[in-house]
Amino acid sequence: MSERSIGTARQGGSGKLGLDPVLVGRARELARRAGQPVVDLARSHTTVSVERAVLRLAGVSGADPDGIPWVNRLVDAVVADVGLGHGVALPVFDALVREGVPDVTLLAQKAAAGSVRFVVPSGKAATAARRASRRAVAAGVRQVDRRRAERERLVRRYGDPKRRPWIYLIVATGDIYEDIPQAQAAARAGADVIAVIRSTGQSLLDYVPEGATREGFAGTYATQENFRLMRAALDETSKELGRYVRLTNYASGLCMPEMATLAGLERLDMMLNDSMYGILFRDINPIRTFVDQRFSRQVHARAGIIINTGEDNYLTTADAVDEAHTVTVSQLLNEFFAHEAGLADWQLGLGHAFEINPDVPESFRLELAHALLARELFPDAPLKWMPPTKHMTGDVFRGNLLDGFFNLVGAMTGQGILLVGMMTEAVVTPWLSDRDIALQNVRYVLGAAGGLHEDFVPAPGGFIQQRAHRVLGEAVDLLERIGDQSLLTAIAEGTFGIMKRPADRGKGLAGVARHEAAYYNPATEILEQVA
Repeated sequence: MSERSIGTARQGGSGKLGLDPVLVGRARELARRAGQPVVDLARSHTTVSVERAVLRLAGVSGADPDGIPWVNRLVDAVVADVGLGHGVALPVFDALVREGVPDVTLLAQKAAAGSVRFVVPSGKAATAARRASRRAVAAGVRQVDRRRAERERLVRRYGDPKRRPWIYLIVATGDIYEDIPQAQAAARAGADVIAVIRSTGQSLLDYVPEGATREGFAGTYATQENFRLMRAALDETSKELGRYVRLTNYASGLCMPEMATLAGLERLDMMLNDSMYGILFRDINPIRTFVDQRFSRQVHARAGIIINTGEDNYLTTADAVDEAHTVTVSQLLNEFFAHEAGLADWQLGLGHAFEINPDVPESFRLELAHALLARELFPDAPLKWMPPTKHMTGDVFRGNLLDGFFNLVGAMTGQGILLVGMMTEAVVTPWLSDRDIALQNVRYVLGAAGGLHEDFVPAPGGFIQQRAHRVLGEAVDLLERIGDQSLLTAIAEGTFGIMKRPADRGKGLAGVARHEAAYYNPATEILEQVA
């Protein structure tokens, strides 16, 4: 199955809600109006992580004896001499020529020792530095292109799963060498996508750890070597099973652009990538995150990576009924931001979740309405449907039943990516046996009702249609208010997930700079070229 048919192969819900196409078009136009000022902001600023990602594409790798990556040492040295607003490409490659150093990583080592000084070149020196930096970064982008082509060959060779939605399962031991056999066992048990959840707090590290790691907390550190090891292991399992097993990690937090770059270099297939999660739930500065998000999504677009967005998280802090429209608003904004960065519809794993309190009357019908609304608004996107977490308890039997209802909604509304719910969600980190039972639940529901979306049509004018229309109407109203005041103001006022995050506060703000007149980024130049 081709990339571009991922969404359309199982949309199944188009037209079932009788949505007003004029209102839907109005919603998208309002999302564009609200989102464009943020895009303009991202296009006129850079961050330390964007510049480190440029250097990673140019070939800088490794870390010093204290574990500090050489890209961090090099960017810090440039910033100390000339600031961040010019970018690092011209100062670094000008110094490379002046110092006669043959390798960018070696230059980073010399800069860390204090033996190199950086300037912003002009005239012929600037032209030479621009040419050299573009040549080096283009080599990194070609490696990303090769990895994408490699994925496409493997999908043709081994095939995709025959059914939709794809079954997405999390592995999280803290030790990459323990994660690997668990991930392979999960794939054998039916998982189509393996997500290696990240170590607690890594999103707040302003550097990417180096090498294979064995000491993560409630997750495993995301590193280039860990990406490589898990991808190689799942390639073996793909060959064994005769279907391509996809790998997911995180391009979020303070190192979002670097994570995206490493994912492209190591052929990951999906990445959790949503600035709003970092802003709301990790208190990362909004401007820093929107700038980082745009660059990371440009890399994802080039790498053929499917992004997963985090709208499901809003419903863990806000009421899933009263605030359902904020999920729709965020999905529409994420669609605009993604398209502007070059992502195609088949790459938009827009998130939503089964988080309504099960004691609410008609909760299942409400969940159906919300899920079907997302499916119809984004018919060509492989939506990521998230299981109940907020209202899970220590009653594992009730939890397994809730997960079954969640799986049924996924089948009835033709979702694209279904995250496996765990009945022990509120008790412990799941054991392998817990995952086996959870996968058994998914397999039963999809096996028994996998084609139900073809038959399920809500009653015209009935409860489900009325609820979907109401949520869409509330989303349009909210988008109009956001357009009148600005998205950054809306975020500061707690519109999403009831978290208030002002644009002049938050972690990572010191790592943001407005472009100077001589700013140059060869990676952005290459990624934005029209094919």
